[in-house]
Amino acid sequence: MERFVEAAPGVRLWAEERGGADAPPLLLIMGAQASGLGWPDELVDTLAARHRVIRYDHRDTGRSTWAFDERPYPLARLADDALAVLDGHGVERAHVVGMSMGGSLAQLLIADRPERLLSATLVGTSALSTAPYIRPDGTRTPPEELPGIAPRLLEMWSRPVADLGLEAELERRVEHWRALGGDLLPFDADEARALERRIVEHTGRHTASTAHARADASGLDRTERLARTSVPTLVVSAPAEPVFPPPHPQHIAQAIRGARLVEIPGMGHALPRAVLAPLAAAILDHTLGH
Repeated sequence: MERFVEAAPGVRLWAEERGGADAPPLLLIMGAQASGLGWPDELVDTLAARHRVIRYDHRDTGRSTWAFDERPYPLARLADDALAVLDGHGVERAHVVGMSMGGSLAQLLIADRPERLLSATLVGTSALSTAPYIRPDGTRTPPEELPGIAPRLLEMWSRPVADLGLEAELERRVEHWRALGGDLLPFDADEARALERRIVEHTGRHTASTAHARADASGLDRTERLARTSVPTLVVSAPAEPVFPPPHPQHIAQAIRGARLVEIPGMGHALPRAVLAPLAAAILDHTLGH
């Protein structure tokens, strides 16, 4: 079932829910510039066998309001939007799964609104913490010295995105997914293209949003609150991750009190079909325990 949620005056967010109305709610929070359809249907349906699954379009993506140029906002405002989606569905507390920027937003909820969460699962993100990463040999590494984004991606992100038409934009997105997926699993260009074509049809435009890249990302440090949280947190480690490569997941698991770690073999910064079953199993094992 689809609906629009009023997140703020003049800001509507598209949302969709699947699964039993009485099942434990589970909110999926996607990454920057990404529509809620970035969560593959196969994954959503698997989770919906046990949960009332809600996915949504961030503002300035998909069918939600695009108005950043007229009304800019800080990145942290998107965490408030996640709560607005829960409110719009009458949900008091939910399991939350956040990927990439969505993982950062989930950490803001863990830190600032723990009473709204049943559990959290973090995928493809970095810790909102200045605590050092303690390596197995006891060496303490500041977060800023952990491995950075793969040069291939940095080069892609540095290019201006020109509107060369639908097919050229689809090709650009496919190559972006190829780089995000890492080098451990075969890349299915047709699968990526079909997903992006569906997202374009859903959105009603093929031009790419840059709002989240331009939003103010200051004030996100939650070191102390994450270190004393009681929200059950699962951190997904992806060995082929090119954006926040290991040991970023290990650092998150140390920074968030009580967090546990699970590795999805071959996974990068993407959700190809090959990782969906093990990822769903890990999420369900976590949520059903809390």
